[in-house]
Amino acid sequence: MSPLLLYLSLLFSLITTIISFHRRRRHVISGPPTYPLIGCLISFYKNRRRLLDWYTALLSQSPTNTIVITRLGARRTIVTANPSNVEYILKTNFPNYPKGKPFTDILGDFLGYGIFNVDGDAWRAQRKLVSHEFTARSLKEFFITTLEEEVEKELQQLSKAFDVASTICARRGAAPLGVVWKLKRLLGVGSERELKEAVGEVHKAVSEMIASKKEVMGNNNDDDQDLLSRLIEAGYEDVEIRDIVISLIMAGRDTTSAAMTWLFWLLSSHRGMESAVVEEGKRVATTSEALEEMKLLKACLCESMRLYPPVVWDSKHAVVDDLLPDNTPVRAGDRVTYFPYGMGRMEGLWGKDWFEFRPERWFVDNEEKSCELKRVCPYKYPIFQAGPRVCLGKEMAFVQMTYVVASILRRFEIRPVSQKRPVYVPLLTAHMAGGLNVLVKRRCQSKTETR
Repeated sequence: MSPLLLYLSLLFSLITTIISFHRRRRHVISGPPTYPLIGCLISFYKNRRRLLDWYTALLSQSPTNTIVITRLGARRTIVTANPSNVEYILKTNFPNYPKGKPFTDILGDFLGYGIFNVDGDAWRAQRKLVSHEFTARSLKEFFITTLEEEVEKELQQLSKAFDVASTICARRGAAPLGVVWKLKRLLGVGSERELKEAVGEVHKAVSEMIASKKEVMGNNNDDDQDLLSRLIEAGYEDVEIRDIVISLIMAGRDTTSAAMTWLFWLLSSHRGMESAVVEEGKRVATTSEALEEMKLLKACLCESMRLYPPVVWDSKHAVVDDLLPDNTPVRAGDRVTYFPYGMGRMEGLWGKDWFEFRPERWFVDNEEKSCELKRVCPYKYPIFQAGPRVCLGKEMAFVQMTYVVASILRRFEIRPVSQKRPVYVPLLTAHMAGGLNVLVKRRCQSKTETR
């Protein structure tokens, strides 16, 4: 290279570095009032019982819909409701944003090495095996049959131990000082003792299920090649199988039930929309193909999950220093969180009527009569994650929820006992505090319908 070209190359590199430096300096980092040493610990503590609304307010005030939380006793945390950042984290630079050890430590006692609590090769291997179960057979027909049985038998959810374990693990993540729960675990006292007991019960129940399946397989009586059979045949140890099963139970059990609970409440206060959903259900049979035609009900589910997402937020941890698309600097080890609850409340994403339950916003031209649902960017609406870790059970969840909601509303009117607004509780999967207490009345049906 000639001296002139070398000089020009070095000059160009210097100019680029200076521009990048000033670009970073010009970026105003939004967030709560922060002080030396303690960071925003005071504000965080004051708002610890209303973190969702506090974060949402801060995000709506930020020019980039991104904030940085720095406080004593916790990692520097970036919280974003910016779709460009979400896409970058979940897809564009996916390798730099694994769940990370800080996240897996919080859930490790409960989820162990299950698919939702691991990264790298372990995650890829489990996902490949689990995804085979979602594509190897007609899931829709399988779950329609299963759901018919469940609706008839009125099967309950799982044990109280599962709920206790989920609740305490979630509180670990939201604690103002993480060292507190770690000390309690070391001493085996308080909530950490409860967690150990609850996890022990869950482990025992799942381990018995695995042992029972192995016995059936050993007697050559297992004609149904389900996921549990595949995990056993793949050579996984019992502990690994147990952890995978617990992760899948948590994902399928709490998320869909939470979403349907909020939808029933919303429809009860929007009677016109409820009537339209019931009429749609009368025109459609409950086969797997027909369920896809219940577009109004799907729009209602999407709108309900926009306002009350089953998973409030999801955190990753940066491997190396980085710069998000909105120019927010990321340091190695930072917790980087995208926030579906807050995203559903951003005026810039959903308009000035974001606070309204309007299923018609999910139709082309915002018109229900268009009968064509919009394709909404998954990074604007990351309810099922997106990118390589997108939820494998997304379509299954919609089939399940559509069938259950349609089956119930076709036969019954659901009316809340209380007129008070329910409280949204952000745990591992969000739920309605105390559940939804309702009065159930059989819906009047025409003679044609009752035949």
